[in-house]
Amino acid sequence: MKAIVCEKFAPLDELEYKEIDDPAAAPGMVVLDVAAAGVNYPDGLLVQGLYQMKPPFPFVPGSEVAGTVSAVGEGVTHLEAGDRVIGFCGLGGYAEKVACAATNTLPIPASIGDAEAAALITAHATAHHALKQRASIRPGETLVVTGAAGGTGLAAVQIGKAMGATVIAACSSAEKLEVARANGADILINYSEQDLKTELKKINNGKGVDVVYECVGGDIFDACTRCMGWNGRLLIIGFASGRIPEFPANLALVKGYSLVGVFWGSFTAHQPQDYAANMRELLQWYEQGKVKVVIDDILPLQNAKEALKKVMERKVKGKMALKP
Repeated sequence: MKAIVCEKFAPLDELEYKEIDDPAAAPGMVVLDVAAAGVNYPDGLLVQGLYQMKPPFPFVPGSEVAGTVSAVGEGVTHLEAGDRVIGFCGLGGYAEKVACAATNTLPIPASIGDAEAAALITAHATAHHALKQRASIRPGETLVVTGAAGGTGLAAVQIGKAMGATVIAACSSAEKLEVARANGADILINYSEQDLKTELKKINNGKGVDVVYECVGGDIFDACTRCMGWNGRLLIIGFASGRIPEFPANLALVKGYSLVGVFWGSFTAHQPQDYAANMRELLQWYEQGKVKVVIDDILPLQNAKEALKKVMERKVKGKMALKP
């Protein structure tokens, strides 16, 4: 089969599109014929050696796919060959075939297209887990989403609205804010033209915000740390700006708020039943029109480098997908 292969940690241009062996269906696993693979910011970090996970070489990046089951391993009873599914594979998704744990593989309705289904997993599932299990967000609370036009930011806007929050979208351009507004954002802040800290302090009668879904890091994170309300939850999602910030712990003490890490990949391993329940709820919300996947572009698998560059340069509105 054809796949995108990382032979060493290096710039994106050194990824190779080449022939490798097909995967086998080990016990508890299924093999999928990949119809579409989602492209995520951590994929670009991973192949450059900038992510917390360091897989052995060579490896195929890509953590989320949609496709058809072509082989079923021993012990798998809820799936069979021919089933159309989504799967969280962790690695191996940028390929024509991938082996995936059956516990991380779910049937999908015919109403959801391949690219949308693949791109639903990581971004929407991260936002869902963050707001449901980590923030326990309640109807009527204020939710700030930074990088709100990116894949997971846009998902947080939609899911925050579905859970009854007042959603404040913070983006770097008017064009991106319009995307966030079209997906349910109530209040828009252009932090290229407005001071984020000043604008957030005006919200909620100066009492601070309840929840921040923080994807950017750097100066944006710093501003958010000073705008939290009492019993607030500052969710750490990622650092798209490139700078991992340091946190002044005295702010959490005097303002009485929590700093909460969100690592969805570990959540799926530690709480598989909750993960499965979350995915069932997300699929139900999708069919009800409460959430949707905004696809910026779908590129051929061999163009993975181009897709990753666009994601890493924060030029994507919604999600990118690859099609073998």
